[in-house]
Amino acid sequence: MKAKKFYQQLYFQVIAAIVAGILLGRFYPELGEKMKPLGDGFIKLVKMIIAPVIFITLTLGIAHMTDLKKVGRIAVKAMIYFITFSTLALVIGLIVGNLLQPGHGLNIDPSTLSGDVSQYQKKAHDSTLTGFIMNIIPETLFSPLVGENILQVLLVAILTGVALVLTQEKSRKVTEFLQDLSAPVFKIVHLLMKLAPIGAFGAMAFTIGKYGLHSVINLIFLVGTFYITSALFVVLVLGAVAWYNGFSIFKLMYYLKEELLLVLGTSSSESALPGMMEKLEKAGCSRAIVGLVVPTGYSFNLDGTNIYMTLASLFIAQALNIHLPIEKQIILLLVAMLSSKGAAGVTGAGFVTLAATLAVVPEIPIAGMTLILGIDKFMSECRALTNVIGNSVATVVVANWEKQLDKEQLQYCLDHPGEVEKKLDV
Repeated sequence: MKAKKFYQQLYFQVIAAIVAGILLGRFYPELGEKMKPLGDGFIKLVKMIIAPVIFITLTLGIAHMTDLKKVGRIAVKAMIYFITFSTLALVIGLIVGNLLQPGHGLNIDPSTLSGDVSQYQKKAHDSTLTGFIMNIIPETLFSPLVGENILQVLLVAILTGVALVLTQEKSRKVTEFLQDLSAPVFKIVHLLMKLAPIGAFGAMAFTIGKYGLHSVINLIFLVGTFYITSALFVVLVLGAVAWYNGFSIFKLMYYLKEELLLVLGTSSSESALPGMMEKLEKAGCSRAIVGLVVPTGYSFNLDGTNIYMTLASLFIAQALNIHLPIEKQIILLLVAMLSSKGAAGVTGAGFVTLAATLAVVPEIPIAGMTLILGIDKFMSECRALTNVIGNSVATVVVANWEKQLDKEQLQYCLDHPGEVEKKLDV
């Protein structure tokens, strides 16, 4: 197959689209704002295919495994990984917030705060235990397949996969049908990804056009602190985990460059989910591991969101001259641990989990969220990027733990990403 020229590569097209979107939003802000439907439309297209991709991948993964004890073991190991590293991310955010104190010196009077954060207060209810339980149980067996709640899709896929294992002989035709169905579903994913540059252009043009580059200036220290902290977490923490498990974090990120650029352009980690699942499977991770760990990680392993939560909470407290002793900060950490898991599947989880956390820590007024409302859009890209990288590392690591990782295939894919992209584009 003839190699594509550089301008035909998706990653180059996405980069060009992001740059074009920034320029349009900067010099023609009103026109840039009108590009919003392009970004929203693309994300909606991707969300349309997420439920079928997760359902087919996870169901077939469990059905082909035949050993239900192994499925349970994978789930337990994945959750141990998620809890360990998401908690570590919260702790790192707390440490950095105390050391650098990005909100110190703003001296804002809490009584002067204004702005509408009521929508986040309402959604924060969904991160309570009751809300979480009601959120994960679907209305019917088939309703998750026409919705966008990842947790509900996971539940139905696991139940279906287990049922197929328990009725192997009678369900063989069902398994074969799902296997055949996977080909056109992933072809749809490939077709949709060709629209990625348009989506990235529209989303970036709207963001810069509406909020402007100048809106970051006053809070640039907080934004910079968050980006640097997240970068260090990826390079040092996740990099060390990757190295210990025999692969390079930098090669993995380059292998997933198209998905990461798409996340950067759209500020949505969901836009990368179908492509990331397919690439990780091609890189030697078993289908069952990919199908279980990636979607579950999108709900429970949000490293970027967790760094943001503790860092943003301390920023608000410092900006309002609210002193939080160490015992209060520990309570903040514990609440954040629960709310970050409880808000799984809630739209806009980053800001929602922050609202849920502040609602349980009365020392920090929830109205303080208005201080970062204007720049949250600029921080969402970093949250999403860190979340996606964290979940890709988690998938490879759990596959390695379970000895369901083809290490030679992984190394080949990381060393020759272009070859994999050619095969996926067929």
